[in-house]
Amino acid sequence: MASAPKSATRFRERAELLDFLLEVSAATSETLDLDQLLANVADNVKKVVPYELLAILLYNEKLQGLRIRYSIGHREEVVQKLVIPLGEGITGAAAELREPVLVGDVRSDPRYLNALDAVRSELAVPMVARGRLVGVIDLQSTRLNAYGNYERAILRLIASRVAATIDNARLYRRVDRQNRTLRTLARLSQGFSSILDLDELLGRIADTVRSLIPSDSFSILLLDQRAKVLRHRFSRRVDERGSLDNIPLGKGITGAAAESKETIRVPDTLADPRYLPYHPDIRSEVAVPLVVRDRVIGVMDLESERVGFFTEDHVRTLSLLAPQIANSIENARLYQEIAERESRMESDLHAAREVQTMLLPRRPPAVEGLETAAGLLPAREISGDLYDFFVHSDEHVVIAMGDVSGKGAAAALYGALVSGLLRTMAPRNCEPSLLLMSLNEALIERKVDARYVTLLVLVWHPRTGEFRMANAGAFPPLICRAGEIIKPRVEGLPLGLLDAREYEEVSFETHPGDVVVLYSDGIVDQNNLAGQDYGRRRLASLLQQHWRDPAQAIVDAILIDVDHFGTGAGTTDDQTVVVMKVTG
Repeated sequence: MASAPKSATRFRERAELLDFLLEVSAATSETLDLDQLLANVADNVKKVVPYELLAILLYNEKLQGLRIRYSIGHREEVVQKLVIPLGEGITGAAAELREPVLVGDVRSDPRYLNALDAVRSELAVPMVARGRLVGVIDLQSTRLNAYGNYERAILRLIASRVAATIDNARLYRRVDRQNRTLRTLARLSQGFSSILDLDELLGRIADTVRSLIPSDSFSILLLDQRAKVLRHRFSRRVDERGSLDNIPLGKGITGAAAESKETIRVPDTLADPRYLPYHPDIRSEVAVPLVVRDRVIGVMDLESERVGFFTEDHVRTLSLLAPQIANSIENARLYQEIAERESRMESDLHAAREVQTMLLPRRPPAVEGLETAAGLLPAREISGDLYDFFVHSDEHVVIAMGDVSGKGAAAALYGALVSGLLRTMAPRNCEPSLLLMSLNEALIERKVDARYVTLLVLVWHPRTGEFRMANAGAFPPLICRAGEIIKPRVEGLPLGLLDAREYEEVSFETHPGDVVVLYSDGIVDQNNLAGQDYGRRRLASLLQQHWRDPAQAIVDAILIDVDHFGTGAGTTDDQTVVVMKVTG
């Protein structure tokens, strides 16, 4: 075959050829941008080998064929759609043989794939790097026998020089794309972790995944652990078709992914017997298990109406994103469960508060010879403190003030038990020591682990103006007489701890104007920001200032002063005060 005159005379000396090859190497090694690199290759080829049509085709392992990556003179539809399997056409033959293929008249070669009716000759030279096929440089001309051995040798030299550079550029492009994907995934993952509303989170996940991987259907199914089925939880679809629900583990593509804890990619759903047909348009699917601490919580499922739409790159992207999605969904579910439990608990506590309000006196009853008042500030919704007045006759009135161990609902329920026992036993026991003994025996019979009650019982005799009192571990009363503090000594063990306990009894004769204050440990144990206790001394000092005030005013003054003292420190225990002022 004849050679083109220009190319035949270009390199008269070996040094000129070496200079040109160095020029090719320099032009192709100066960039890792694949588009620019291929344009440089085309420019260098044009300098030494004339052509009307040029195509640089790169080998695609997934497609097992060649696709045009850069072209001059080819129609756009050919560039976009053409995939040439190995062995087909002149370029496919060059790729399969890994040897140049030169055709002087394409009309006489049955392998020719018509790109343009005017084409008469073609030269295809493979590019091979590190033993791997990179692609093919293909030249076509409208002249018969446009290329000869010289052009074949020159193009072969060029191909050998640029193959490794093109392969490196493709690798760099792939790594750069993966890095950008990883950065995007990291940014998106941080956004997921900040969303605790499950519906909002699932919507954000759907938008994110579909921006990375377009699909005709996106769904998330969550696993019902008890029923061992996947229940549909969220979908984004391009039409109004329904969603499969209650899929047993191992059934369908999603059930198989959940059971195996492995991502399943199905290029053609019609060829996979596991596929559950519910819409005829779906042709490919990828199901990704969502796993938290080796426990499957659900499956993320993408579907397409195109055969073989989902690639290995898609699977890698979804696999990188799936752990963060799974953790975010689990956190949102736990937050939702906690919120629902708290809502139910708040409702229960509100109901318990109403019941406790009915059990405790709304206001102390009228007691002959006493002006009475009480105040209660629970540390939580309901209180473990209790107090009550039992007026049974003109002969005596029983006053009880107690504090159940612990706080909250359990303490309130135990306090309700004590209140019920008091209401039953107080009428039959006018001696406080005997009443405490009876209560202790009843609580021992109904013993609850780690529960007990401290209780101070006073019996008021209005005719004599005398208090008789017995104590089961509570604070003794503070008594203020004309500004002087009296602290009667009365002690005993809490109720509900030990069997067969006896309690001492103390008498105290009052004078008109005496103020008797009963209080829970939440008053004297209240801390301030410095960690100091409110204490009995401050309470006594306050009482000395207000002993002339009405009983309710004294209660209010105590609660206000304790609150002011503990500003910023928070209330850690129930605070209860009962004030009795002797009137006659």
